[in-house]
Amino acid sequence: MRSFAEIYKIASKRKGGDEVLESLLEPAASAAELAGIPDDRWLAKMAQCIFNAGFNWKVVEAKWPGFEEAFEGFNPSRVAMFNDDDLARLVSDARIVRHGGKIRSVQDNAIFVRQLAEESGGVGAFIGQWPNSDYIGLLDVLKKRGSRLGGNTGQYFLRFMGKDSFILSADVTARLMAENVIDKPATSKKARQQVQDAFNNWHDESGRDLKQISRVLAMSV
Repeated sequence: MRSFAEIYKIASKRKGGDEVLESLLEPAASAAELAGIPDDRWLAKMAQCIFNAGFNWKVVEAKWPGFEEAFEGFNPSRVAMFNDDDLARLVSDARIVRHGGKIRSVQDNAIFVRQLAEESGGVGAFIGQWPNSDYIGLLDVLKKRGSRLGGNTGQYFLRFMGKDSFILSADVTARLMAENVIDKPATSKKARQQVQDAFNNWHDESGRDLKQISRVLAMSV
């Protein structure tokens, strides 16, 4: 496995120099910034990422004002209490993408959001205080306790909300395989731990956050 400095040099050469590369490496949000995000915005982004999965995200983006109206601003307490009539209404609501399973997941995740709020004072506080050295553990929480938040959906959700994170995109996976961290896409628990260990090592070496390391790996391919 190469050092982060060596991989950084590869990415820098590809992107046209250190200055250009650095301009593409925005830092992740702080724990305080994450804690300040209202729970309805966490639920909204969960829903948006779920509806984007396997679908044309531009369609979802164009319809998003309608989603906000249909789901009543994604107020977790209100959405968690939706009854069968509410769900039936949403399935026939032309303002949104009418996918029954994904619509139901919004209610399930509203319950999840309320649970985290009761446990930690808010979703942002829970996610913000989660140690980056066990990022894969946070992904496991989303998969097990949330609805449809496994795989890339959970990874992109955390990234879009600002949590320090890595995304196992095709390019990042290619670099990890080139460095012999894994020999195929990291789907097993063992492979995910190997990825986490590699990122922790590169963080200890460089002092950079997971997001920046992930971006450098992607741009080195």
